[in-house]
Formats: sequence, C-alpha cells, structure tokens
Amino acid sequence: MTVGAGGTQEAKTTYREAMREALREALRSDDRVFLMGENVGRYGGCLGVSLGLLEEFGPERIRDTPLSESAFVGAGIGAALAGMRPIVEIMTVNFSLLALDQILNNAATLLHMSGGQLPVPIVIRMTTGAGRQLAAQHPHSLEGWYAHIPRHPCPRPRHP
Repeated sequence: MTVGAGGTQEAKTTYREAMREALREALRSDDRVFLMGENVGRYGGCLGVSLGLLEEFGPERIRDTPLSESAFVGAGIGAALAGMRPIVEIMTVNFSLLALDQILNNAATLLHMSGGQLPVPIVIRMTTGAGRQLAAQHPHSLEGWYAHIPRHPCPRPRHP
C-alpha cells in the first residue's frame, strides 16, 4: 500500500497479477471461456500469469497443450468457430511465428472471407520483448508487425 494524493491509500499490483485477475474474471463470467497453451496449468503459464487457475477452474478450462503452436492455435480457432471463447497463450512472440499461417490466414481473415458468417472470437496472448536474458529465440518485439495484419470488418448485409 502507498499513500496517494489527498492521503488516500492506493494498492499496487503487478502486471502479472492484473493479467491473472483479468483471466479469472473472464473465466468466471462466461462458461465458454477457457485458457489453453504450453504449461498454462501446472506450471502457471508464461511468467506465472495463470498460477492457481488450474486449481480454481479445473483441467477442462485450463488446458495444457503439446509444444505445437500451429496445432493449438488452430484448435483455438476451431473452438471459437464452434461457439467457445478460447484464450490461447503462446509462450513468447517468437514462437508465434510457428503459428503464423493460423493467425494470419485463418483467425484474421475468416470473418471477411465468409461474408460475415464465421466470426472467430479468440484471444491470442503472448509475451514480447527482451525480457530476462532468455536466449536468442525469446527477445523479439513483433507487436508492430502484428498490428499490421488486417482484420477485416464484417461486410454489411445487402438488403433487396
């Protein structure tokens, strides 16, 4: 706790804690929401963001996946198309390149390519940046690149 302007006490929280609480809130508010990714369950996900969620929500909603980014991002897209609300965690932005076809050519374009019939309500979460000296395959900052992947709006229906 710190003392803020006007003598009020302010609680400080870390980015990790805020992310965990946002995940918890999403999982509590909608039974269709689930988290999937490498080590998101027992290990607690990248940087420990999902610690405790497996115990709280169980293995049906907190799903550890094999080390195959293209496969589990594709599974998340399929789940979204089937009405679920997946949150897919990729351990680092570098590994997202292994799922680039799924992200770029499926998740980002299916709504437009289907004439608005196939929305893909998915969240793909990943860490980015130099971080903590985690070797050559971890430090990229590709958020600017991802910002330039168009996600086309739903075409307006034509009325006779």
